[in-house]
Amino acid sequence: MAIVFSEISYFKDPSPGSLPMDYQTFLLSLAGPTVIDITGQDASRCRVITSLLHGNEPSGFIAIHRWLTSETRKPATNIRFIIASTEAACLSPLFSHRYMPGGKDLNRCFGSRENSGYYLRARLIADAINRVSPEIVVDLHNTSGSGPAFAACHGINANVLSLTSFFCETIILSAIRLGALLEQDFSCPTITVECGGCNDELAHELAYEGICHILTCETTRYFHQEREVEVVYQPHRLRLKGDINLSYGGQYSGAPGLTLKAAIEQYNFTGARRGEVLGWLDHLGLDNLQLTDEQGKDIIGEYFSVSGHQLLCATEMRIFMATAIRDIAINDCLFYVIKTGH
Repeated sequence: MAIVFSEISYFKDPSPGSLPMDYQTFLLSLAGPTVIDITGQDASRCRVITSLLHGNEPSGFIAIHRWLTSETRKPATNIRFIIASTEAACLSPLFSHRYMPGGKDLNRCFGSRENSGYYLRARLIADAINRVSPEIVVDLHNTSGSGPAFAACHGINANVLSLTSFFCETIILSAIRLGALLEQDFSCPTITVECGGCNDELAHELAYEGICHILTCETTRYFHQEREVEVVYQPHRLRLKGDINLSYGGQYSGAPGLTLKAAIEQYNFTGARRGEVLGWLDHLGLDNLQLTDEQGKDIIGEYFSVSGHQLLCATEMRIFMATAIRDIAINDCLFYVIKTGH
């Protein structure tokens, strides 16, 4: 599939009847990245909702399609929907590819000085957001594995907490810089929402209900907080070093590199206790892994230890985004950790 990086399609106020009634056909009808503008009651203001920055994270897209094909009321303000990695999402089977084979992760290409390929596409998306001077930006994703919904941000204030409350009960304040859309300065509250697992109907429903809240809310300044939101500070990203092998299983098999528990995703819900076995390591032990703080200091020993070949938790911790999808674990990260004990 040839990809044109320099173009984005724009549509304005499509009628519900003009769009395919199922979201799969709607996806296949899109030629590439697509902006859909909806005129609101107050056309002097605009809110932005993005989806499909990763082609295998469909909840935001499904929710947007559901709203576009069922709603007849005008939203409170103008809305700009941005649908990003359509080519990856269209690969068979639908919504199975995070990005194109041999391509780049679009959500690692924002804020770069490069101006070609996926970096150009990221720049065009950022420009499409900046052009409408948005009141808020919400970037909808799914968790890499099965897990509860949460949000992430790079700055906390009352508006960010209220916006988060439309979707979930937890927000992570992160200083990690990866080239994500979330890291860009749009001069307004900006959050990423990880809606839950990509095959979870509750995740699709959460995205839809959140969108409906955003579109009908009269003001995004000091608006009503739907629920109490817990703020979790400064996660760290556990990764494999270099070309270390990764496998999954139920016991130590002598496999090289790291073997994670096959049920690693369960820790997204429960957290992990000190002494908990998360997997097994070969003779290199913790040298298979890397975990650094914001200053680049190696902190792997503060979180993990080895006994025999067992990978153990050295402290109580919360785990986010643990996944049994090997390609994501290798190319992105194994999971995020936050210390909860000493």
